[in-house]
Amino acid sequence: MSQILVAGGAGYIGSHTVKELRARGYDVVVFDDLSNGRRDFVRDTELIVGDLMDREAVRAAFRGRDIAAVLHFASLIQVGESYVHPRKYYGRNLVTSLNLLDAVIDAGVQAFIFSSSAAVYGIPRRTPLDEDHPTAPINPYGWTKLMVERILQDYDRAYGLKFISLRYFNASGADPDGTLGECHNPETHLIPNILRALSGWQEALEIYGEDFPTPDGTAVRDYIHVSDLAIAHVLALGALGRLRRSEFINLGTNRGYSVREVVAEAERLTGRKVPVRMRPRREGDVPVLLASKEKAEKVLGWAPRYSDLETIIETARRWHEKA
Repeated sequence: MSQILVAGGAGYIGSHTVKELRARGYDVVVFDDLSNGRRDFVRDTELIVGDLMDREAVRAAFRGRDIAAVLHFASLIQVGESYVHPRKYYGRNLVTSLNLLDAVIDAGVQAFIFSSSAAVYGIPRRTPLDEDHPTAPINPYGWTKLMVERILQDYDRAYGLKFISLRYFNASGADPDGTLGECHNPETHLIPNILRALSGWQEALEIYGEDFPTPDGTAVRDYIHVSDLAIAHVLALGALGRLRRSEFINLGTNRGYSVREVVAEAERLTGRKVPVRMRPRREGDVPVLLASKEKAEKVLGWAPRYSDLETIIETARRWHEKA
C-alpha cells in the first residue's frame, strides 16, 4: 500500500493533518526531528526521527517504501526571529526543503503539498488578498517561503513534480477532541498568549500597536482553525490526483478580527479580564491581513467548519487547560 510521508508531522499543524489523513484511511509515515514537534502527537503513527538537514537521513526515509505523496510542514516560523537571524532562516528553511525535494524527485514521487504562508504577499495592496496579489515579502521568513515556491515551479517544469502550495493566514485553535494543540516555545501567537495571561503563566498579554488605521487601533487578522487547515491539506492531496496541475491557494476565511476583538471574546467566554501591556508596533506588521477563500472553495471544495472565533478560542482553551 502506498504511503504519505509527512515532514514535520509531529508539529502543530502537521499533527492535526496526520490525524485527518489517518481518519480518511491514508497510510502515513512521519519524518520529524522533534525539535518543535511532540512524539505523543503521533503516537499511533510510524515516526522516523530525523533531521531534514541530513541528506542521507532524508533519502533513507524513502528507501523500501512506496511513497505516493509528500506533505512538507517542517520550517522555522518566527517572523521577528527571522529579522534578527536571517542566516538561520535562509539556511534552515531552504536547505531542508531542497534536501526533501531532491529525495522526492529521486524517488519518483509526483505529488507535493507545501506549507506556505501569507507572508509571501508582504504589505497588502488590497484586501482580502487573492492569489493574484503581487508577492513581495518584507521579512526573511516570507522570502524563504516564496523561494521554495519558486523552486517548486522549476521542479514542476523540469521534472513534472505537481504541487499545491497552501498559503496560511493565522492558524489557531486546537483539535476539538482535546488530544492535539498548540505548544510553541517561545509562544508568539495571540490566542495561546491570551490563555497564558489568563492562567498566570505570564504576567500580561503584550499587544503590539494601538495606532493602526483600524476601527479600534489594533491589527486585524484572519484566523483559521487548525482543523480546517488539516482538512484543506487532505483535500489538496485529492485535488492533485484529480487536476494533475500545480496551484497556489490561500487558506483563510475572508473575515478579520482585531486584537482587541479577540481579547474581548476570550474575556466573554472565560468571564475573566485579560491583563494587557501595550507595546509599540513591530517592524513589518501591517494593519489588516485577510484572505480571499474563493479559490480554495472552487479548486479544493473546501469550506471552513471550525473557524468562528468562539470555536477557535474554546478549543484552544480546552487544550491549554489539559496540557
